[in-house]
Amino acid sequence: MSSTRCGLVAIVGRPNVGKSTLMNHLIGQKVSITSRKPQTTRHRIHGILSRDDYQIVFADTPGIHTGEGKALNRAMNEAAISALSGVDVICFMVDGMKWTEGDEHVLKLLQRAGDTPVLLLVNKVDNLDDKNKLLPHLQDLSGRFPFAEIVPVSALRGHNLDALEQALAKRLPEGDFWFEDDQLTDRSLRFMVAEIIREKVVRQLGQEVPHQMAVEIDLWEDGPKLTDIAATILVERRGQKKILIGDQGARIKQIGTQARQDIERLIERKVMLNLWVKIKAGWSDDERALRSLGYDRDQ
Repeated sequence: MSSTRCGLVAIVGRPNVGKSTLMNHLIGQKVSITSRKPQTTRHRIHGILSRDDYQIVFADTPGIHTGEGKALNRAMNEAAISALSGVDVICFMVDGMKWTEGDEHVLKLLQRAGDTPVLLLVNKVDNLDDKNKLLPHLQDLSGRFPFAEIVPVSALRGHNLDALEQALAKRLPEGDFWFEDDQLTDRSLRFMVAEIIREKVVRQLGQEVPHQMAVEIDLWEDGPKLTDIAATILVERRGQKKILIGDQGARIKQIGTQARQDIERLIERKVMLNLWVKIKAGWSDDERALRSLGYDRDQ
């Protein structure tokens, strides 16, 4: 009999409820990008939390949303929904006292979970003006689905995450660790760097450039003193390119500076980062283009 436990935990929910923030705080390092803009996470990203006697492999998923829309939206939904199969525990995250049509949609999908235990995570409880309203709300939620446990948390402030970790650990199957103790994600450094650049674009531009934007790493050369990285930011329209570059290149320069600082912390060496902006009309509704950019349903 193994003395350790190891298993896969999917974090699901509608867009922008704090899934990526939660995983980053549990692991203790940013492995999934965040912003206040919904649907920032596009891929299923695995984060790895290792303790002495257990290892939790988290699958942070894109927000599940109603309606299919473009090929990009379909790919994001498929990545999120596929995370429900083959996992040991599911964390269904909702936003405080809110209950929306999007939450109801995710709840219906959880019927596919079978015998997999589902923990309901009620996020942002630290923002409640009247804490007395929380218990009746939790009782109402408990009647909607046979949750294995309901855990109020604050992903941003780290409230009650120790209790959540223990609730997950005790439900993991016995077995050897899947990854080395010091590994934090299964994604490549090139993928992480592309995500860092995309995060800076999303945070810098807000609503000005929508989610029809992607990042490709064109060059990665490790020199004796620094790493030379070149990346292309893909947009769909000329107006988006103009906004992204900014007046005399000021905005793209700022994005590059912020991204370079995070990349240097990630790879622990100096970086020379060159960013280019390219128009690729219709890429977000082109199945072939999505596959070339890594938006595979089986990721």
